[in-house]
Amino acid sequence: MTDLILIGKQGSGKGTQGKILGEKYGFEIFETGGELRKLAASDTELGREVKAVTERGDLVSNELVMQIVANFLQGVGDETRVIFDGIPRSEVQRESLEAELAKVGRTFTAVEITLSDEEAMRRLLQRRKCNNCGKGFLLKNEGDVCPYCPSYDFYQRPDDKPESIQKRLDNFAQHTAPIVEIWRERGCTVTVDGEQDIDIITAELVTALGL
Repeated sequence: MTDLILIGKQGSGKGTQGKILGEKYGFEIFETGGELRKLAASDTELGREVKAVTERGDLVSNELVMQIVANFLQGVGDETRVIFDGIPRSEVQRESLEAELAKVGRTFTAVEITLSDEEAMRRLLQRRKCNNCGKGFLLKNEGDVCPYCPSYDFYQRPDDKPESIQKRLDNFAQHTAPIVEIWRERGCTVTVDGEQDIDIITAELVTALGL
């Protein structure tokens, strides 16, 4: 069973490509940020701790993330492929994730979506979430409406502020980028340019992965 691990800076379009591939080719999606936001929204001590960490742009503990991964994998059938989005983010987490996958006999291909820091900052500052339809989009101009409803009732996530974004970019460079080098040396990485149009990125991924 070969899964996909999407890796790239926040704003690179990992989530978008994951959803496209998931819907078209039947992958289940494990989106780390979404799972953590569910916890952060819960009125529990753990939820409040996760909320504080994510709003600062810091990394959540590896133990907590691996617990969520293990529970997810228990509920996935052996014949169902998984797309991991937002994990791993450190060398320790890479080792832990590979160990969890090995326990249940799953292998993976790493999909690297590249993006400059400048473009990542621009995109994340434009990112909004609609309260009406629940979908995310980029607010390109003040006064624009949600392109899916349309509605003016949307918000910017607390962690999409310049200071938190820069912290996440620094964390990526320090903790996550070295993981790509390890996988590239092992020959299990596919790389695409994330600054292209969405459709072009998808087509390149489909070809490279042989889907």
